[in-house]
Amino acid sequence: MTLGSQFGPSQLRLFESGELRLDADFRSVRRVPLDGSSWVEHVSGWISRNEQLLDLLREIPGWEQRKRWMFTRLVEEPRLTAEYPVLSDAPVPFLRAIGETLSERYGVPYDSAWLNLYRDHRDSTAWHADRPSCRRERCMVPVVSLGETRRFQLRHREGGPTTTFIANGGDLIVMGGRCQKDWVHCVPKETRGAGMRISVNFASSVQATPG
Repeated sequence: MTLGSQFGPSQLRLFESGELRLDADFRSVRRVPLDGSSWVEHVSGWISRNEQLLDLLREIPGWEQRKRWMFTRLVEEPRLTAEYPVLSDAPVPFLRAIGETLSERYGVPYDSAWLNLYRDHRDSTAWHADRPSCRRERCMVPVVSLGETRRFQLRHREGGPTTTFIANGGDLIVMGGRCQKDWVHCVPKETRGAGMRISVNFASSVQATPG
């Protein structure tokens, strides 16, 4: 499903005007340990004027509603997805700038990205871990949230209490340590009305290789 068309020069000038900015110093970072070997960092307001990036990304070609097996039947995922296996091919230059900043901060070469578009409060992501993009014992997975506020939840793979983060537009959430091995995460449906949200998930070919 395509939500729009290619960008014109006037849209790309947003980046030249300096209206979109990120906090390269990570001044509002807060680390929350999940256990002795897994953690989450939450950086509030990491990207300023995030709604401008949301508006650009919602118009990119290539959004599709994917299908997956759920027990014995094939069902449509309740969200749209777009993927850039090579981050340098992403049509929005600011995505590449984000990837470079994250790579420098966390020491991981983030070279690909996939985007999830939640159209309203009825769209969601079920409990899961990020595989096969994380095949190492320890990985760091950054997720940038744009647009509407949604809950981002984690719980241990073996059960137990749920840890909830409130992801506002412009926030960065990074899952680290053994988070992808020992924990699962989700974006649940909301009972109240909610507008559009896009999550930008950065991945690394290094972390996708067992080591």
